[in-house]
Amino acid sequence: MSIGYFNGEYIQLDQPVVPIDERGHQFGDGVYEVIRVYNGKPFMLDEHLQRLITSAGAIKLQMEKSPEEFKALILECVQKSNLLDCDVYLQITRGIAVRKHLFPQAPLSVSMTVRPARMIEKSLRENGVTAIFHADERWANCYIKSLNLLPNILAKQTAHERGCFEAILVKDGYVTEGTSSNVYMIKDGAVYTTPLSKQILSGITRMAVEKVTHSLGIPFIEKMFTPDDLLAANEVFITSTSSEILPIVKVDDKDINDGKPGDLTLRMYQEFQKLIGENK
Repeated sequence: MSIGYFNGEYIQLDQPVVPIDERGHQFGDGVYEVIRVYNGKPFMLDEHLQRLITSAGAIKLQMEKSPEEFKALILECVQKSNLLDCDVYLQITRGIAVRKHLFPQAPLSVSMTVRPARMIEKSLRENGVTAIFHADERWANCYIKSLNLLPNILAKQTAHERGCFEAILVKDGYVTEGTSSNVYMIKDGAVYTTPLSKQILSGITRMAVEKVTHSLGIPFIEKMFTPDDLLAANEVFITSTSSEILPIVKVDDKDINDGKPGDLTLRMYQEFQKLIGENK
């Protein structure tokens, strides 16, 4: 069953628990992680927790739990849910205090939900999904997995209203990432993706893809590319914790190659599934 956790107590998901002066609610003053659990085992949990710590440090949020304590809490919450394949959402905020901009002297708030995994429909994976290009209107520190996602939400909604799965963001003439994904193109047998910087999130599945390409002997090249480069690619795909590896077959109503998922993307997805199977 789906389960919730808030500051030391397990709760029902429809139970009201967040005080009006919670800084995540008031300011978006916090960070989060989404962790995929396969067969009861969180995937790449250490990497998720390291990114959480990096994000927290970037917003001057002093963690009150160690990575091992967070790991134990996540595993306990997953066990209590009795769900084998699920999504864990972990959120840390600067706590509960009367609304003012300066940091309060207050304990941090820790909340978590465990829900059944959001599965990508088989037809979408087999046939690929579509996307649009959209101006990247986010702030300068997108490497922080912060709660402030309004520009992402607006771009994602625009894509949805145009019948598309994702919006591919463009800044200064170059592709950065998707609203909730990293973006890749395949050209002449090599995988290209935007270099890590403050402008994009260091995706955990991105790390897995780099491992997968190395195991398959496919060059993994971090290089800026334009929307025109992407449209001229042999294959395009996106990655995220929930989408895993998902082919993009059309962007702005223009087909990528023949408008079908490519062979290398399929091979990488199959290899990614092996990586999941090796998850201990």
